[in-house]
Amino acid sequence: MRILQIHNKVPYPPKDGGSIAIWTLSQELAAQGHEVTLLAMNTKKHYVSAVDLPDREKSKIQIIPVDVNAPIHFYGAISNLLFSRLPYNAIRFIDNNFKKALIEVLQKNEFDVIQLEGLYVAPYIPVIRKYSKAVVSFRAHNVEHEIWSRIKANETTLLKREYLGVLVRRLKRFEMSLLNSADVVVPITERDASVFRTLGCSKPLHVCPAAINLLEVVPQPRKTIFPSLFFIGALDWAPNQEGLIWFFDNLWANIHSEIPEITLYVAGRNCPDWLLKKIQVDGVEYVGEVDNAYNFMNTYAIMIAPIFSGSGMRVKIIEGMALGKTIITTTIGTEGINTCHQQNILIANKADDFILLIKKCLENREFCDSIGKNAIEFVRTNYDIKSITKSLIKFYKHSGA
Repeated sequence: MRILQIHNKVPYPPKDGGSIAIWTLSQELAAQGHEVTLLAMNTKKHYVSAVDLPDREKSKIQIIPVDVNAPIHFYGAISNLLFSRLPYNAIRFIDNNFKKALIEVLQKNEFDVIQLEGLYVAPYIPVIRKYSKAVVSFRAHNVEHEIWSRIKANETTLLKREYLGVLVRRLKRFEMSLLNSADVVVPITERDASVFRTLGCSKPLHVCPAAINLLEVVPQPRKTIFPSLFFIGALDWAPNQEGLIWFFDNLWANIHSEIPEITLYVAGRNCPDWLLKKIQVDGVEYVGEVDNAYNFMNTYAIMIAPIFSGSGMRVKIIEGMALGKTIITTTIGTEGINTCHQQNILIANKADDFILLIKKCLENREFCDSIGKNAIEFVRTNYDIKSITKSLIKFYKHSGA
């Protein structure tokens, strides 16, 4: 099958959840014998030089990066607020250079499936219709307006709340207008599929979770430093910032005063200065962006993931579970992942409960290890990229591809 994937960011290196979800699927599609082309915007914020793309992958996947500005400016946001009905998040990725590159690719190649990775490339569907007869798939990595609705609910500044309210309404209208433009919709969780049906999606739906290559994710329990805590995630992503602020405002001083010997290791890229000041306190070691996330995660014992907004699924939680980590998160953190509290993950939504679970894990190594062992089996059963890719291809064939 000839497949074109389109995304608003080059998903390499695959360090954040969205990039991992795309890159892992691209690799597995190619491994299963399909012809894969990846057309991606190469923005200034996430710029990837062509020489940095691995030769081994370029031999299996045709990767076409297209330079796109996609600026984020205060005055641009204000102008959009006053003179447009489209969400600022979306119009940044409507670009003539990318449109021309897409047309050129479609004119030179025939595809069976064109898979749009995320909401912000969905506006290019009319272009695709004009130049291709392929099945158009909208792979929704999350319910975009829901992310910002939850951020708004947790925002205390009145002016920001008002702006976020406008953004949420525009994103919801934008999302609903595009849902039925594709031939099929491929949400990343069952829960998101239900939300899309509620929003009026009438197209065939197939759930395709973010999954991992189990051969590359190898638990190393002997390497683990116990006791220890860690956090890993993109530090320029609003839900991660929000969760860490909550953690340090409500939990860390208590934990550190009672267990002063414990260290929390924080890893993540693009940490803004204001957040760095908050997390650089006693007992915390900020390590920045790590070269190998799996090595980092294998080194430490208990993973914290305080998430109160966002949508879709948190891929870092899947990776942590695959490595046998005991993960303490929130209901929203594990949303879309059919985990079981006190069996393969630990869930707490209040500061006191979060603290109690951390203490229980630190004081009871046997309990902590049992959660991690169950987590490994859970991921192996539910999130193997090989079986998930085969299921997706079967769905595409039934859809006429």
